Amino acid sequence: MRRNTRREFLKAVGLGAASLAAGRFARAAAGTGKRPNIVLILSDDMGFSDIGCYGSEVKTPTLDALAAKGLRFTQFYNTARCCPTRACLMTGLYPHQAGVGHMMYDGGVDGFRGDLNAHCVTIAQALKPAGYATYMAGKWHVTKHTKPEGPKHNWPRQRGFDRFYGTITGAGSFYDPATLTRDNTQIPPGSKDYYYTDAISDEATTFIAEHKPDSKDKPFFLYVAYTAAHWPMHAKPQDVAKYKGRYDKGWQAIRAERYRRVVELGLVRKQWKLSPRDAALWQDVSEEDRAWHARRMEVYAAMIDSMDAGIGRIVEALRKAGQLDNTLIFFLQDNGGCAEEYGSRGPIKPDPSKPVQLKPMTAKELQTRMRPAVTRDGKPVRIGHGVMPGPADTYVAYGKEWANVSNTPFRLYKHWVHEGGISTPLIAHWPAGIARKGELEHQPGHLIDIMATCVDVAGATYPKQVKDQKITPMEGVSLAPTFAGEKLPERAIFWEHEGNRAVRQGKWKLVAKGPRGPWELYDMVADRTELNDLAAEQPARVKQLAAAWQAYAERALVLPWVWDRKRKAQGKLSKKRNFTLGPGEKLDRTKAPNVGGKPFTVTATVEVAGDGVIVAQGGSSLGYVLYVHDGKLAMGIRNRGELTVLAAPDKLPLAAVTVAGRVARNGALALSIDGKEVAKGKASLIETQPTDGLEVGRDDKGLVGDYQGPNPLKGKVKEVRITVD
Repeated sequence: MRRNTRREFLKAVGLGAASLAAGRFARAAAGTGKRPNIVLILSDDMGFSDIGCYGSEVKTPTLDALAAKGLRFTQFYNTARCCPTRACLMTGLYPHQAGVGHMMYDGGVDGFRGDLNAHCVTIAQALKPAGYATYMAGKWHVTKHTKPEGPKHNWPRQRGFDRFYGTITGAGSFYDPATLTRDNTQIPPGSKDYYYTDAISDEATTFIAEHKPDSKDKPFFLYVAYTAAHWPMHAKPQDVAKYKGRYDKGWQAIRAERYRRVVELGLVRKQWKLSPRDAALWQDVSEEDRAWHARRMEVYAAMIDSMDAGIGRIVEALRKAGQLDNTLIFFLQDNGGCAEEYGSRGPIKPDPSKPVQLKPMTAKELQTRMRPAVTRDGKPVRIGHGVMPGPADTYVAYGKEWANVSNTPFRLYKHWVHEGGISTPLIAHWPAGIARKGELEHQPGHLIDIMATCVDVAGATYPKQVKDQKITPMEGVSLAPTFAGEKLPERAIFWEHEGNRAVRQGKWKLVAKGPRGPWELYDMVADRTELNDLAAEQPARVKQLAAAWQAYAERALVLPWVWDRKRKAQGKLSKKRNFTLGPGEKLDRTKAPNVGGKPFTVTATVEVAGDGVIVAQGGSSLGYVLYVHDGKLAMGIRNRGELTVLAAPDKLPLAAVTVAGRVARNGALALSIDGKEVAKGKASLIETQPTDGLEVGRDDKGLVGDYQGPNPLKGKVKEVRITVD
């Protein structure tokens, strides 16, 4: 470790210890008399302004009431993505230090293993030795091992929780979630009217009601991790009905309303201008599409509404148990609003003009698919532009335009580390321990601080070693001083996600898009919406903050990162320019064509007998696919989860044919059949070499396109030729 890096690290540890001492003083001053229960509530894929007390029109009376009698943080931060946030929140470390720098796959370096490592402990593991009972309901999503028969060393019961009900993996149907688990056993939903948000709330209230302390003051820690309001847009009809017509005026009007409210509430300063609209003008949208867009937001609002009602039941359970006054409740979100259009593009599938009834699932059958192919009662699950969301047989997202509203007033979305991607509400409610009621806290905080706060108020000891494994020291500081209006220590806060990177120190934030994007510098006191880049005016400050980020990246396992194709840790990527592949051939990422940042052409000789994949490389984050859809040749390009599809206008002949797709240096797309160009479009070069490899004739792992895997081609792939320019 370099000397200056070690000095910075030791300084950070010292600040953390000082903050813990200050927090214990604040707790004693509050006169709580005994250690509090802790209820940590996390929602999914919601933006800064999506709840009422942070400017939303969505009805959230429970959260509003908690805020009115507690503390609201205006500058609290997450990591911009679900898995890293959950790893960070649970361990008090930056996500790479816990082994989860990105999603649930092994990137080949310690910061990107897709699995909690042995050098971290969860909040549950830290609090159990202090006498806490530990419960969890909801989404886990910090391990790549999700199968019922697979390893379970990183499941909640093995990571400190006494009881668990929820899902091991991430997204899924709200009516039939994948990997639904009780303790260590995967289970089916169990009832016809099952709705996951309600189930999470009900299980949490059960844990509270059945909590049987060994003595009257035995406390508990309860982690409640909702999947609302992550896609798919699923909500109960009675909840959707509450918002019927509320969004008919469109995203511009709703965003303007929210901006006025966040300013009036004091969450945002008047001088912070609203970031530019990232959506078409509502008046330019067709009447048919307006109805569809409005419906997507109605369902999204209903999902939040249902979650708030469930939190209300949790609060009532605490009240009934006589535990509310001495329970510290936190509410926060895992990332900013999500601009992904999962399931919301292209024609409706299956074709609505050809109704089909599939085989119903049995009552005991486990759901293993993130997106089910069929509902439990045998209906095909529909995707595509125009599918009206809500019921179990739909699977669509709410889209970029409404995500732009969710993140009011900030720029960008989930994935990015500009404010729209990383800003979350944080509500803290503890009648016996928070002296400030209904106030705003403007000091910056981060997910890493939740562990430190829990350890502090619980009087627990954070371990230096567990068995023979050394434990990485906490990164955060306790937030307990803010409960009494005291200052937090000065420090820097850091981010890295998908090569997007940032550092916040005092009023200054340095931020960049992508692994090779230029640094941008913003004064967060004058310009938190990041509209006036000062990097060119203050090169010395840019250099200083960039050096701090580099030191963090080196010590916190961010480097070597998997986004930089020049890093040796990725493995040496292929330098070949021309590839000839046969049917069924597979190549891993190091042997596949290195298409990162490069134009390329895919040519295939095929005998078409129906739809399916001709060749696919990559997955749901980065990649390309040449395939047949609805009988037509199509090419899909994925960049940061965004899918662009170019399709030919006419169906392919059911015969031998040579097809090709090309991505030019300027991002131009072109499709040709037997040497004749049939379609042109626009995408962009794939930013870096995809993690998933290449497959001919099917797409078996991370799916590039909006189809059910493995989607093998009906027909025969004779040969595929790929040329990297």
